[in-house]
Amino acid sequence: MDTSSISAANRKAWDASADHHRDTAEWMELVSRIADPAFSCLDPTATEILSTIGVAGKAVAHVCCNNGAELISIKNLGAKECVGFDISLAFLTQGRELAALAGQDVEFVESDANALPQAYFGRFDLVVITIGTLGWFPSLEPFFASVRSLLRSGGTIFIYEMHPVLEMFEPDAPDLARIAHDYFRVEPYPITKAITYDGSQHTGSTAYWHFHTLSEIIGGLLDHGFRLERFREYAHNIAETDWQPFEGKGIPMSYAIVASAPA
Repeated sequence: MDTSSISAANRKAWDASADHHRDTAEWMELVSRIADPAFSCLDPTATEILSTIGVAGKAVAHVCCNNGAELISIKNLGAKECVGFDISLAFLTQGRELAALAGQDVEFVESDANALPQAYFGRFDLVVITIGTLGWFPSLEPFFASVRSLLRSGGTIFIYEMHPVLEMFEPDAPDLARIAHDYFRVEPYPITKAITYDGSQHTGSTAYWHFHTLSEIIGGLLDHGFRLERFREYAHNIAETDWQPFEGKGIPMSYAIVASAPA
C-alpha cells in the first residue's frame, strides 16, 4: 500500500473507533473532571519534563492529539496558545467538546501530520508527540520534516512514546517472553480490531501500524537539525492496558526525548 492509502485507512479506523472511546468509564470520568482548573491527565514523568521545559506563556502544538485531553492539561499548566492536530475528525469533535467543558481556548485542526497547514508554520515554541503516534507513519522522514516546520527558531520537541523493544512481543501471547516480531521489521502490521485503550474488544476497520527503531527515531531528529537535550528510557507502561503484564519484566516500556530546533 502507498502512503496515502495507509493514511486513509488509518483515518477511517480512528473515526470508527471514536464511539468506543466515548462509551467507557474513563470517558465519563474525564467529562466529570475536565472543568477543574487543576485538571491534568499527564503522568508524573510527562509533568516533570514539561515543567523542566517550561510551558507557561508559550505556544504549544500537539501533533496527533486524539481527544485533546493532554493538550487541555498543558493549557492548564499555563500555555498561552494550544493547537491540536489530528487526522480524525471524530476525535477532534470530542476534543472541542472537552475544551468547551473545560472553558479553555484550545484550537483543533483536522490534518494529516505529514501535511500540516502552512498557516501554522513557525508559530510554536513547543511541539508535543505522545503515546502511540509514530507507529502510524510508514516513514519518519516526512513526519519530522512536517513537525519541524511548526517550530519557531530554537523551539523544542518533546516525544513521550512506547518503547520500540516492547513491540517485539505480543501482549496476548501465552508466553510473554517469546519474541514475536523482528525489531527491524519494515512491513506494516495490520490491526483488524477497533483501536481501544482499555482492552475492550470490538470489530473495526483495518489500520496499519509501523515499527520504528530508536536509531531511526533519534537519527531522524538529528537529520532534521534537532539537537538532543534529553533521552531517558523507562520501565513503566504508557500504552494500552494490554501491555500491563510486561511491567516489572526487565524490558524498557517507554522513553522520552527532548530536542531543540536550530536557533
